[in-house]
Amino acid sequence: MKREQLTEFMRRMEPRSVAIVAGAREVTRSNDTHYRFRQDSDFYYLTGFDEPEAIAVISPEAEKPYTLFVRPRDPEKETWDGPRAGVEGAIERYGADAAFPIGDFCMKLQEILQGKRTLYYRLGTDHELDQKIIEEIARMRALGRRGVIPPHTITDTGVILHEMRLIKSESEIALIERAAEITAEAHREAMRAARPGMHEYEVEALIEYMFRRRGATPAYTSIVGSGENATVLHYSANNAAIREGDLLLIDAGAEFQGYAADITRTFPVSGRFNRPQREIYEVVLEAQKACIAMVRPGVSIDELHNRSVELLTEGLVHLGLLQGDLNELIEKEAYKKFYMHRLGHYLGMDVHDVGLYYVDGESRKLEPGMVITVEPGLYVARNQEAKEEYRGIGVRIEDDVLVTAEGHRVLTAGVPKEVEEIEQFIARARVEESSLNRSSFNANPS
Repeated sequence: MKREQLTEFMRRMEPRSVAIVAGAREVTRSNDTHYRFRQDSDFYYLTGFDEPEAIAVISPEAEKPYTLFVRPRDPEKETWDGPRAGVEGAIERYGADAAFPIGDFCMKLQEILQGKRTLYYRLGTDHELDQKIIEEIARMRALGRRGVIPPHTITDTGVILHEMRLIKSESEIALIERAAEITAEAHREAMRAARPGMHEYEVEALIEYMFRRRGATPAYTSIVGSGENATVLHYSANNAAIREGDLLLIDAGAEFQGYAADITRTFPVSGRFNRPQREIYEVVLEAQKACIAMVRPGVSIDELHNRSVELLTEGLVHLGLLQGDLNELIEKEAYKKFYMHRLGHYLGMDVHDVGLYYVDGESRKLEPGMVITVEPGLYVARNQEAKEEYRGIGVRIEDDVLVTAEGHRVLTAGVPKEVEEIEQFIARARVEESSLNRSSFNANPS
């Protein structure tokens, strides 16, 4: 798969150009320990190489168009940190036409850049590498009378790469589908297990256990917000006790072999919605279902978002949380007190995936192969000026949707979201648990 993507990337490059794409570095967590390494998505998309401190050089017109600079083999360090591919592995296992130790990169940089009109490079991601490249170009300019010619244009690699990544191949869709299946299983398990008296972090631990046991990792920091914590959009403390009568908002997604899923569900931990909770929930649910139904090629991102604004504002008026003319409320953005984010985002290797949302100033239209989230929400903060019965209620419902030639396909339909469906699901889980507890008691009499 990676070689096909590399070939297509080279096909889209300008004549007499070279691309430098850097992998991620290890990041210090504290003192001499590091966060778990995750490769840069652009680099991994092109190379499949999953070690830190690597650089790919891509030059379509060169005798050896694809070169990797990697950490060399080091028996002592490998004893501590695990095996490295090394220069030989970069060629034999990862398909590089040539490979060198990463320490040779600066020494070969003039040779890499010489005579190229365009350098594809993403400035602002690796500041140390930025500085090395800028300094080398400046040095080469000073040698112009000796026939040393640096690139005269630097173009962001994202101009090509991010447009490629936006439209998913069949193999990429299969990986997102698997991530979605794992995520759906984890959400169902959380819905079964969550109880008043538990802490949010216990639910978070269960979700991430489900990810790990299926060979996945969290695609982002899980949000597990109970009660009024659900009104904080990116709540991540996950340390509060869950109380009787709380809604629990869970926004969590698995990453499987480099591809993410992203699901949000909101449900009553006691098993049944009370009236205000249900009223807010149904406004969000109906808006989400209507927006999903609109997803098809040719519909713009703004059209989807604007429809969510119309439906949620209409619902807020119906509930008495907003007063006035619907069109005036939308024009004045009065809804932003309760719905302050966009309807969704692209999904892929990054949970907030790459790709332009506006092209030539116009909202981008959906195309087959795009994967988007659809996630309207309403958040009535405890200190918000609003009807008392709705304060402290936060609801978001999110699904991952593939745009197809015929319309769309929801990849995350495996988690209940209808009111009756959720309540019945939780009720069955409680009955099953009670039955198991009785069976265990009868099998082990005192």
